[in-house]
Amino acid sequence: MELYFLGTGAGMPSKERNVTAIALTLYDERGSMWLFDCGEGTQHQMLRSPLKASRLEHLYITHLHGDHVYGLPGLLTSRSNQGGTSPLTLFGPPGLEAMLEPVLRLSGAHLSYELSIREVEEGIVFEDDQFVVHCAKLDHRIDSYGYRVVEKDKPGKLDADKVKALGIKPGPVFGRIKRGETVELPDGSVIDGKSFIGSPIPGKKIVILGDTRYCEAAVGLAVNADVLVHEATFDSSMHDLAQAYYHATAEEAAEVARKADAKSLILTHISSRYQEEQAERLLSEARAKFPAAWLAKDHWAFAVN
Repeated sequence: MELYFLGTGAGMPSKERNVTAIALTLYDERGSMWLFDCGEGTQHQMLRSPLKASRLEHLYITHLHGDHVYGLPGLLTSRSNQGGTSPLTLFGPPGLEAMLEPVLRLSGAHLSYELSIREVEEGIVFEDDQFVVHCAKLDHRIDSYGYRVVEKDKPGKLDADKVKALGIKPGPVFGRIKRGETVELPDGSVIDGKSFIGSPIPGKKIVILGDTRYCEAAVGLAVNADVLVHEATFDSSMHDLAQAYYHATAEEAAEVARKADAKSLILTHISSRYQEEQAERLLSEARAKFPAAWLAKDHWAFAVN
């Protein structure tokens, strides 16, 4: 899995940063991509990236402020023109469908695929045999959600040498042991396939938060996360302004990561006042409290190992 940052700015685009959009590529796991937020210009950013809208499977919206949703109509219609035919599910806060439906209808948009819109509430919003996605409400001026993507544990590895030592060659019996089944051998002995399989491999935990002030809900979502993506709109000298506009400082993002015992922190949603090396101030502030912090930039990728 890999996180790819299409837009890392706050409020409005700047020369360095477009507004918010983050892709989670799941090519090895399921051959698809999930997108978190879709600010204006996201489709243009995607054209300059290795990502393909046709492989988009889920699109998660954190909240309905324009810098997180104004790119939706363009991306959804462009996906058709780029050969996207597989179903696409759009998750987001109540009001998402009422906002989007008139735009698509009145513009005569043609979608060559099935679009499903699921308006979320706190709890599990998606689950299948590979992943479960939780969401919780954060502390922002309008309803804003954070998403916790949990990869389910994978089966442990088969000790093939141990199986072969019993004289069992690759074939149907070997396959049943690999699946952890109980098998009766030709000599009448019975073996438990599970005893040949190692411990389950823990799945990854990725947490992507919408706009928020510091809050315990963010800490709860981020517990033991392999990577936490948190807004860092301001530095700590602007704490009062951050509070007034329902945003977080880099230091507060680091405090969330520290309290949640996350493995790594990525700062995004950077105010346009922090251009070029000025943004490094945010990173230094975060690392003073949480050393495993990174500052996202447009078209930067982070491997989730």
